[in-house]
Amino acid sequence: MAAPWTGLFIKRGNCNLLTDGADTMKILATSRLLALVAVGLILVGCAARQGGAVEDAKGTAKPKGKANRLARETSPYLLLHAHNPVDWYAWGPEALEKARKEGKMIFLSVGYSSCYWCHVMERKVFMNEAIAKTLNENFVCIKVDREERPDIDDVYMTALQVYYQAIGAPSSGGWPLSMFLTPEGKPLAGGTYFPPEDTDGATGFPTVLERLIDLWANKKEQMEGNAEILASETRRVMRPKMSLKPVDASLALVQKSFDSVVSSVDPDFGGVDFNPQRTKGPKFPTPAKLLFVQEMLKRQPNPEAAQLLDLTMMQMACGGIRDHVGGGFHRYSVDRQWQVPHFEKMLYDQAQLVDVYVGAYAATQNKLYKQVAEEILQFVERELTSNDGGFYSALDAETNGIEGEVYVWEAHDIDKILGDAAPAFKEAYHVKELSDFEHGNVLRLSSKQLPGPARDIAIGSTSQSDEFAASRQKLLLVRNQRPKLLRDEKVLVGWNGLMIGAFARAGASLQQPEFIRTAEKAALFVMGNLRDQQGRLLHTYTAGQSRLNAYLDDYAFVIDGLLALHDATNDVKWLRAAKQLQDDQLKLFRDEAGGAFFFTSHDHEELLARTKNCYDGVLPAGNSVSARNLTKLAKLTGEKRYQDEARTIADFFASNLDQNPRGLTVLALAIAEMMPVEESKGQSAVPVPKTVAQAGGKTPPTGDSPLIQASNQKEEAPKKDENVKAQAFLSVDKLPAGSSCQVVVVLNIAKGWHVNANPPMPDYLIPVKVNWKSKNKVQLVDVKYPKGTAFRFKGSDEDAFVHEGEVHIRGTLEIPKEAGGLTEDMEIIVNYQVCNEDGCLPPKNIKLTAKLPIAKHGEAVKPINGKLFNAKIDASR
Repeated sequence: MAAPWTGLFIKRGNCNLLTDGADTMKILATSRLLALVAVGLILVGCAARQGGAVEDAKGTAKPKGKANRLARETSPYLLLHAHNPVDWYAWGPEALEKARKEGKMIFLSVGYSSCYWCHVMERKVFMNEAIAKTLNENFVCIKVDREERPDIDDVYMTALQVYYQAIGAPSSGGWPLSMFLTPEGKPLAGGTYFPPEDTDGATGFPTVLERLIDLWANKKEQMEGNAEILASETRRVMRPKMSLKPVDASLALVQKSFDSVVSSVDPDFGGVDFNPQRTKGPKFPTPAKLLFVQEMLKRQPNPEAAQLLDLTMMQMACGGIRDHVGGGFHRYSVDRQWQVPHFEKMLYDQAQLVDVYVGAYAATQNKLYKQVAEEILQFVERELTSNDGGFYSALDAETNGIEGEVYVWEAHDIDKILGDAAPAFKEAYHVKELSDFEHGNVLRLSSKQLPGPARDIAIGSTSQSDEFAASRQKLLLVRNQRPKLLRDEKVLVGWNGLMIGAFARAGASLQQPEFIRTAEKAALFVMGNLRDQQGRLLHTYTAGQSRLNAYLDDYAFVIDGLLALHDATNDVKWLRAAKQLQDDQLKLFRDEAGGAFFFTSHDHEELLARTKNCYDGVLPAGNSVSARNLTKLAKLTGEKRYQDEARTIADFFASNLDQNPRGLTVLALAIAEMMPVEESKGQSAVPVPKTVAQAGGKTPPTGDSPLIQASNQKEEAPKKDENVKAQAFLSVDKLPAGSSCQVVVVLNIAKGWHVNANPPMPDYLIPVKVNWKSKNKVQLVDVKYPKGTAFRFKGSDEDAFVHEGEVHIRGTLEIPKEAGGLTEDMEIIVNYQVCNEDGCLPPKNIKLTAKLPIAKHGEAVKPINGKLFNAKIDASR
């Protein structure tokens, strides 16, 4: 059923991979190519059809044989093959040298642990003694986990597509990826899943091997010639595509991308990239595109686009692609209506969809969206988080050889478990005696119109909603007793970066500090366990071992996560860490000659091709995420070099965005975000903070319109002898009811004068002190005064500790839940005594006042004054 048909390839995205194959066919049709058909190299993996997702023996495990080399690996996927009779090698010098020395072809098999058809091929093909004997005698067999080595997967999946286009095959790829290479690693032929024997319409793997062995023995020269052409063409299509017409990164390109995405939404069931001519194909969440539309709607409202976005969010939330019992999302839907999913659960999907649903809740206040986001995070904490805080990679789709068995329900099971609550639950969640899916009912809300109890769930406003929550919890307890799904316990540094960012942003937006703490714990784990002695990131951590150089995506995603943590906590250590990693990334990956970043570092192993990725796939493009990171760092640090690098990336890939406006939406968002910075030419790249209240001076100019309209009771110009000026700033646009926010009082002390530190030293001095008055029981707590500097008065024999220049006094405001929706008449009183080296003036005070709106309980608030709160300390220190 939910099998990865060979026509269902999810492209990682090389910036010039041709979609129509026209240029490739022109080159491969030249007289230089010895016809692949003539030498019998048409190998296409068989398409897995619906109904083929259950094996004849239900995947019964065979007795384990002798362990092979893969038993020494840490990858869960490679370890699944550790007892195959195939003489497997991991990718590395040993295997490649053996192939060259013995003149043998390489059989390269690439997959991942939650890939259903990878498991089928392992059981039915690689456990077959006769097939293993043929492989061992005639090939050097290499097994690769595509999540550990995305670079290898990228190169050879591209080579497979080039091969398919050359032979005119309709397929474009999939996993398991089965490639046959020359001893030098050049592509000969390939496919995806091959069955253990010939069947109607599908060539069995033994026949494939027999054909290749014969050709290698009798037409080796022709095969090597074909491999050279396939390798050359693979390199060509993986090189950055040059445009004859220069294209500037501009807001016009951003608008073009927005229009393209919105126009591709399925008007009936939601979802981006809908093709009305092929309505029965699978449907993917495409979170990068959804997030792009969300962000653009904040800048320029568009009711029609907002409605289509909301339709998509609601359909996904109510469909079978969402796990209504345990939380989280499955990989994709096999149908247009989001009803039946491919059941694997990937960490990167959960991370990106949290951001999308948190954003949807902030925009619409639809309680279902908040519930969806929270349930994803709770699922990740429960099922995909290690005791040390790192996040695991994935949950498999199958048990007992049956995909989805853990997740589906029979109607009589629901009756038995829920009793009197069963009828209403079955009506709401579309549970029938004869299920639409062959292995049982996939829970989903009933229809796009959401009638009756389904709407009650969506709006979360009735007692029945609570009843269904209790029913889902009962089902989860029962489901937890079923055979466990295989969990891939690799901790991938980049995917962890995505999840750290999701937890941090959700915690800040939803005012749930426990999510921020989860993000901090994961970040500490990553920074403590996934770096080498020089501080460089490592790609993967499993069973206590960290290994493999990190890729561009890893740096981009971790930096994004650290910046999100910095936004959420105002802790400068996360900014420092992000800045250091960004500087490392610039040294390790930047193309000094051509611009932008390579996917692999300069000292990485040399493969058939070296790529620069710009298209968003299941993961956002590393170059585009880097452009966003660089823009944020420019704003936070004021360092123009970061903005220059961001602009270089945008200009480098602008022509790609112009040609494929729906394929580079993260780049389009990056361009939109950098434009306000670049339009303020001659000014600091860092926006001036928004003032809550001030005294002794007027509000500083800002390019932003303050969301909090502050006022002083006295609008007086500062007096000539005024030695201390004060202003107050908040970290959010509204006071969050039932939660807390940050406040900072900024004192500017005239040159030659100072105020006394708090606590005072010596203790007889009068210290600076901040007090707060509130009519709504808002409390100022945890006031932090900076450490004073030593100063000695004339004629004194002891030091006093004082503040000079600009002084930041920070505190936390705790807002009671019952104050939601009210207006706070804020009053801050700053008591101080100003002195110089000759003596002190009489004590004085400054009173700051403002009317501040208090958000309703649960209402999202927006972070503001990022420069002031995010950069307490110079990040370079």
